[in-house]
Parts: sequence; structure tokens; C-alpha cells
Amino acid sequence: MNKTKREQIFARFKAENPDPKTELEYTNPFELLIAVILSAQATDVSVNKATRKLYPVANTPEAILNLGVDGLKKHIKTIGLFNAKAENVIKACKILVDQHHSEVPANREALEALPGVGRKTANVVLNTAFRQPTMAVDTHIFRVSNRTGIAKGKNVLEVEQKLLRHVPKPYLMDAHHWLILHGRYICVARKPKCSACIIEDLCDFKEKNLD
Repeated sequence: MNKTKREQIFARFKAENPDPKTELEYTNPFELLIAVILSAQATDVSVNKATRKLYPVANTPEAILNLGVDGLKKHIKTIGLFNAKAENVIKACKILVDQHHSEVPANREALEALPGVGRKTANVVLNTAFRQPTMAVDTHIFRVSNRTGIAKGKNVLEVEQKLLRHVPKPYLMDAHHWLILHGRYICVARKPKCSACIIEDLCDFKEKNLD
């Protein structure tokens, strides 16, 4: 994979979807943070279904703290691992209130200090809420980056660092959204939809499914 091919790949992604967005529903950085914490090992659809009921009742750190762990669980019990996630969300809200004036911090170190927030979650918040050029590498991005040859790596961090290095600068801000959507709907795990792929001719994948 060379620089010219990468330029063409992201130019096509942009032409097809000029303003890509996360599929998680949110109206402010706090709602996004909670949605991303809840989305670990769960679908965006299931998270949105829960937060549509939760956020009208509680969409600030104080309001969620007032619900308490048990109250929060009632709203998110349809999401996988909801017991652990409820504990983490309550603890994270307490830290936001006590240490950050109830505001979501816009830096990695402070975000990663919140329970339930790892590097990927921090990257999503930094990129989506605060428009920082970060790369939140999930299973979709890891697969697409390795399969296409855009950024090959043995682990998530290696792929993240290579993407930050190799994605052309004009496309860096939105690259993680394009790659996630491509992995979710076209470059799927078991049987990629190569015949419907807009970058098929630029992709390095050898075993293309062109049925």
C-alpha cells in the first residue's frame, strides 16, 4: 500500500460520505462519553435504545449519580455487561463532579483515569466530541486496516500509530468514522462484500469475494 493509493481510498470515502458521524446518539460530550462506555462489547443499536430512555431522565453527572447504581441498571439492563458498566458509570460521574466541575475533560490522561474508559473510548470522545485527530481502533478498524493494507499491525496500538502516520492529513479527522462504517457494512468479518466495495481495486486483500 503506497501513499497514492491511500490518498485515493480516503478521497473515495469522503466523496461517498462527506460528513461521517458516529452511529451512537448524543447531544453533548457527556452523553457521548456515557454512550461509548456502554457500547463496549455491545451494539450501537442496543446502546441507543437504552439511552433514548435514560437521557430524558438523566443526562448530567449529577442526575446519573442521583439515580444510583440500581436506578441506572434499570435503564441499561438490556445492554451486555450492564452490572459492571453501571458501577463504572457511577464512579466516572463522581470523578467528573469532584474533579472536573461536571465537565468531560478534553485530554487523554484525564479521560483514561475515568472507570470504564480505555484508550479506544478516550479516542472516540477526543475525536468526536472535541475534534482532535485521534484514531479509535476497534475490531472493525483493526480488520479493515490489516485486510486492505492501509495500516498493517499485530495489535490495536500498532494499527493506531500507523494510521496516524499514514492517513493523509486532510482526511485524518474523519478517517476513523469511515473505516468503522466500512468494516461494519462492507468489509465485514466472514464474507466481505467486495463486489459492493468502492475501494476494491485499491485494496491489497488477496481473497476477494466478488460474487
